[in-house]
Amino acid sequence: MAAPAAAQQSPDPTPVQVDPIDPDEDMAPLPDLEIDWPELDEDPAPPPTLTDDALASEDAARAAEREASLEGEAGDNAELAADRDESVDDVDLTLDTSDADTFLGEAGIERDYSVTLKGIEDSSEQGIGVVRRFGELSELDERDGDPALIAQINRRAEADAELLYRLLRIDGFYDALVDFDYVPDITAKRVEVVFTVTPGERYPLAAIDLAGLDAAAAIDTAMLRDAFPIAEGDPADQDDIVLGREELSLALGENGYPFAKLGEPELTVDHEAVSGSLAMPVTPGGKRNFGNIVVPVDKPFGEKHAQLIARFDRGDLYRASDVEDLRRAIIATGLVSQVSVDPVDAGDNETVDLTVNMTPAPPRTIAGEIGYGTGEGFRAEASWEHRNFFPPEGLVRVRAVAGTREQLAHIVFRRNNFMRRDQVLTAQALTSQQKFDAYEARTALVSAVIERKTTFIFQKKWTWSLGAELVYSAERPSPSAAAPPPRTTYYVAALPGSLYYDGTDDLLDPQSGFRLGARVSPEFSMAGSKDGYARVQIDGSYYRPINEKTVLAGRVRLGTIAGASTFDIAPSRRHYAGGGGSVRGYGYQAIGPRDINNDPVGGRGLIELSAEARIRLDAFGGNFGVVPFVDAGNVYDSEFPDFSGLRIGAGVGIRYYTNFGPIRVDVGTPLNPRQGDPRVAVYVSLGQAF
Repeated sequence: MAAPAAAQQSPDPTPVQVDPIDPDEDMAPLPDLEIDWPELDEDPAPPPTLTDDALASEDAARAAEREASLEGEAGDNAELAADRDESVDDVDLTLDTSDADTFLGEAGIERDYSVTLKGIEDSSEQGIGVVRRFGELSELDERDGDPALIAQINRRAEADAELLYRLLRIDGFYDALVDFDYVPDITAKRVEVVFTVTPGERYPLAAIDLAGLDAAAAIDTAMLRDAFPIAEGDPADQDDIVLGREELSLALGENGYPFAKLGEPELTVDHEAVSGSLAMPVTPGGKRNFGNIVVPVDKPFGEKHAQLIARFDRGDLYRASDVEDLRRAIIATGLVSQVSVDPVDAGDNETVDLTVNMTPAPPRTIAGEIGYGTGEGFRAEASWEHRNFFPPEGLVRVRAVAGTREQLAHIVFRRNNFMRRDQVLTAQALTSQQKFDAYEARTALVSAVIERKTTFIFQKKWTWSLGAELVYSAERPSPSAAAPPPRTTYYVAALPGSLYYDGTDDLLDPQSGFRLGARVSPEFSMAGSKDGYARVQIDGSYYRPINEKTVLAGRVRLGTIAGASTFDIAPSRRHYAGGGGSVRGYGYQAIGPRDINNDPVGGRGLIELSAEARIRLDAFGGNFGVVPFVDAGNVYDSEFPDFSGLRIGAGVGIRYYTNFGPIRVDVGTPLNPRQGDPRVAVYVSLGQAF
């Protein structure tokens, strides 16, 4: 391109005489700025348009200018033009308009188009990653379905050709050629944009230099080198290099190197040798063990409690994952809104201290909820809690429930992370009044329990609980009868305990694995006579994925009360079945023996069976699912279930999947109902049914 001519200047400019301005003299008239007012009864003239021929000419001129520019670069620096790291001469972006009249058709017509890649397949080694990324980043694909002028299609095709060239280089194909052309379909007014790719040879890495890695402890050098997953002879794939850097950084952090630093990888390509060489400096920074945990004053808790929460002891080998686990566990206390855990050199060349900076969160919460269940009626609950009333992590909660079937006042003290991580001490006192079809109870209770809990941070295989209860309850069965029986007062002392195994992959929405647990409660009851008995319940569930969208789930529950007859046991402590967490389709506690008023009386033997298919839908962003289900169960007056007279319910549920678990709505109907059973029952809750 010719350089613009310089502006010419007169060698001897002649001064121009300017008359002085008289401030009292009238100003000269303004120039004529009037414009004609449009006639409203006349149609405006159409704006000028560019024909497809004109647009195509502009595109051809732009392509020619680009080629000339590239040729100029090659003439100025032949070595640079030969190096494909700096040039895109191999990309043919010209538009063949030899048959332009047929190709372009009528002026100004927009056309649909499609995109085809040739010479590279997504199933081949060369196509791994390239086709997928091209589909995600392509300008043509982004606007696919929107008709466009041929000039617009050409501009997008130029950008996509350069994109393909860059993607091939990322995968190690530094001699790749990319060309594109059009295949018009005049009848369908459609254009196929065909990209032809010649990948060439994939460059291998001839040399890898991790300078500085030898400064790590001699025992770790080989292990750390093996942690870098790329070896000489592997493809010069830039994605693999980035991932390899991350894996080496992780290995350093997990093996005692808190201050390790990795430089940016430098890849040098030799086109003559058809290979590349990689250099990445590594500074291990010294191997360390854990030292002290340091917490500034005026925080929700101090060093002692932070060390209790940590899964490591002083002197253990430093691991970055342990540091991250501590940070997440501190957040999980609910006492802080932000926390940082930073390694600090202790100065002895052996240990590293952790400085924990916490931003306290509001410690108090007021909450409420409203719910409804068939057979359970409406229920409203309100609560107030202070999560650090007795530091550290000494929670006090006051709760009240008002509902059509239940009224309750409840106070709870809970110490989280009691004596060890995820161990909880809970003491509570409550008074309640419940009125269900099976019984009416006025109850006062005090209890204490210590338990090992599972959490979202650490979903444990084994959990357990052990506690004690003292219960006063004035109860009577069939409270809705025309002449309800008198109340019986029960005094109950119990030592409940439980043991559970969880082999599933998720706490709220398991996709695979199984769960198995047992709850045993030896109890002593006084209600006129003195009776001792044991309440036992065993639960098992199994989850099996059928495909990426469907999970089959099954559940079994067996229960027994041994040592006393049914009517020597307080109605509120007998076994019942029916409802959203039991046999769906039936009312709450509605399954089992009934009295002369057709009200359930509960029993000693229990069996429940459930099966459902959890099908996730692609619609609505994949956040919804449907769950057809079948449940069955019964309660028996006998000590053990005999599997006879099973009540069966079936239905379908809707799931809305959130980041904290699914919200479920189940609608069920009894298949073999008895008198008084509903035709349809609805259940709403958080989490799966089991």
